[in-house]
Amino acid sequence: MIDFRSDTVTKPTPDMLQAMMKAEVGDDVMGEDPTANLLQEKVAALLGKEGALFVPSGTMANHVSIRAWTEPGDEVILHKLSHTYLYESAAAAALCGVQLSLREGDRGILNPNDVAEAVHDAQRDHFPRSRVVMVENTHNIGGGSVYPVEVVKEISEVAKKKGLVLHMDGARLFNACVASGVEPQDYARHADSISICFSKGLGAPVGSAVAGSKEFIKRAHRFRKMFGGGMRQIGYLAAAAIYALDHNIERLAEDHENARLLAEAISRLECFRLDLDAVETNMVFFDVVAKDLDALRVVAMLRQEGVLMGTITNRRIRAVTHLDVSREDVLKAIEVFEKLFSERKT
Repeated sequence: MIDFRSDTVTKPTPDMLQAMMKAEVGDDVMGEDPTANLLQEKVAALLGKEGALFVPSGTMANHVSIRAWTEPGDEVILHKLSHTYLYESAAAAALCGVQLSLREGDRGILNPNDVAEAVHDAQRDHFPRSRVVMVENTHNIGGGSVYPVEVVKEISEVAKKKGLVLHMDGARLFNACVASGVEPQDYARHADSISICFSKGLGAPVGSAVAGSKEFIKRAHRFRKMFGGGMRQIGYLAAAAIYALDHNIERLAEDHENARLLAEAISRLECFRLDLDAVETNMVFFDVVAKDLDALRVVAMLRQEGVLMGTITNRRIRAVTHLDVSREDVLKAIEVFEKLFSERKT
C-alpha cells in the first residue's frame, strides 16, 4: 500500500533503529537520562531558547505549554481550524481550564489586526483574561500553509503590546523552514514557546519537544508530570529524535517536490478541484466535484488499487507525502488516479 494518509505513518529506518539500540539511558523523571538531556539541549540550541522538554506527543507539547502560561479561566486566541481546537480532544478545556477564542484567517494564517481586536480588556471582570496567542506552522487544515515570518513577527508584537505571550505549534516547523528558507531560530525568536514534532516528516517513532525560557520549561516540566508524560528510560526514543534532527530535515524538500508532482496530476482531472498555489509543503488537499462521487467513495476506490488517502469532509480529501513515500510511489499513485478518474466528468 502507498500510504498518503499522514506523515505520522513513517517507520524508523535501520540506521535510526541502530541509533536507538546504542542509546545510553537513565531515569528521565529524575533528570538522569543522558540521551534525553542531550536531545533537549540540542533542541534548545536549534531554536535559540534557554531550555527544551521532550514530551510524548504534539498534543502534550501544546497543552503543557498552554497550562504553563495560563490559569483556569484564561483565554487562548487561535485560528478556528487549528489542530489544538479540532483534533486534541478538547484538552484545553479538560486539562487546562481555558477558553478558546476562535478567529478567521486565510488558510489558517491569523491576521495581526484581528488578533489585536480579539484581546479582551483585562480590567473588565466580565471577560476572560486573554493570555496566549497560538499559531500553527505549517497549518494542517490550511493545506500545509507556511506562516510568513513577517506575520509571526507582527503577531508577536501585538501579543507583547497587549501583555500576552505567543506559542507556536511547530509540529511541522521544519517543513515551513525548508519551504520558505527561514531558519528555525528566525521563527522561534518571535515565540515565547514553540513546539516541534519528531514523529511526522522527520520519521521518528514517537515524540515532540517544547522550548522556551528556563522558567517556562520548569513550569512545563511540572505539567508534563501532571498530565502523565513523565517517562523513565526514554533515551531510546530520544536517540531516534536526535537521528531525525541530524539526518531528516533537509530531505523534507523531496516530500515537497513529491506533493507538487501529485498535485499537478490530480489538478488535470476534471472530477477534482485543486488549487496548485495552495500546495506549499507536503500536503495536497483537493475537492471532489463530480456529482456521482464523494470523498468516501474516491478513497475507497483508491484503496482497492493500493493507494491510501484520508477524508476531511464528504467532499474534501487530503494526501500527505513523507519519508516512506518515494517518487516512484507517487508516479504509481498518479497512474491509479488516471486509470480510475481520467474519464470522469463533473
